[in-house]
Amino acid sequence: MTVLNPFVEPTGLSRVRWALGDSWTLTRRALAHWARRPYEMLIGLLFPVMIVLMMGYLFGGQMTVPGGETYRSFIMPGMFAMTMLFGIENTYTAIATDAARGVTDRFRAMPMASSAVVAGRAAADMLYAVASLAVMVACGLLIGWRWHGGLAKAALALGLLLLLRFALVWVGVYLALLAQGPESVMAVQILVWPVGFVSSALVAPGTMPGWLGAVAEWNPLSATVTACRDLFGNADAAAATWAGENALLMSVVWPLALVAVFFPLSARRYRAMGR
Repeated sequence: MTVLNPFVEPTGLSRVRWALGDSWTLTRRALAHWARRPYEMLIGLLFPVMIVLMMGYLFGGQMTVPGGETYRSFIMPGMFAMTMLFGIENTYTAIATDAARGVTDRFRAMPMASSAVVAGRAAADMLYAVASLAVMVACGLLIGWRWHGGLAKAALALGLLLLLRFALVWVGVYLALLAQGPESVMAVQILVWPVGFVSSALVAPGTMPGWLGAVAEWNPLSATVTACRDLFGNADAAAATWAGENALLMSVVWPLALVAVFFPLSARRYRAMGR
């Protein structure tokens, strides 16, 4: 942790270095926690793999996919996005646990950049998201999924997935700062699962009742899933609606809108803690 003279207010470039140094210190703290409890990280990485295997091999035989693609290949872009969504629970639990144990209050009392607590957590979660995507891509390749649009388009699709995860980090941070403790993570799970399943991740919105299909089409997750399917060259089940035809645009607009809303809310809530 970068320690400055408490009687001298850092300015300009020194303030930026101070914030970056403290943020990296807290990122390494999260990495150290994972290293001491690798089984927790392993379970988190393998949980989406279990869903892929269950959906693909138990229920996939009943699914018809446009273009003759297998259902396992169809759901992979959706599962990439859902893995980013599931990460909210990790963010929430880590922030809420520190707040409940008084760790956050101790950080606030130390001569460290005030942004470092949430920024360090966000950086750690993005590293975890990269690892999660790597595991899921490997899983997809093993069960027969392939991308057909070239490496540049595949890299852009992965970038969109990480942009979605970055936006969801701030949703998780804000909800955790509002929480009374990590036990309330059940409330986040009640939110996450409907958002994940009422989307185009696992089924085509056109197969849903009309009103529900419309909700699924405008789900931020659906925008990212549809854009990734197009970039990967996989079968696309989006309806011929404005949201479906402009999925690439919305896959950028939705995450930026979430960041614009939840980042300032998180900063305001963090500053208000302890008052």
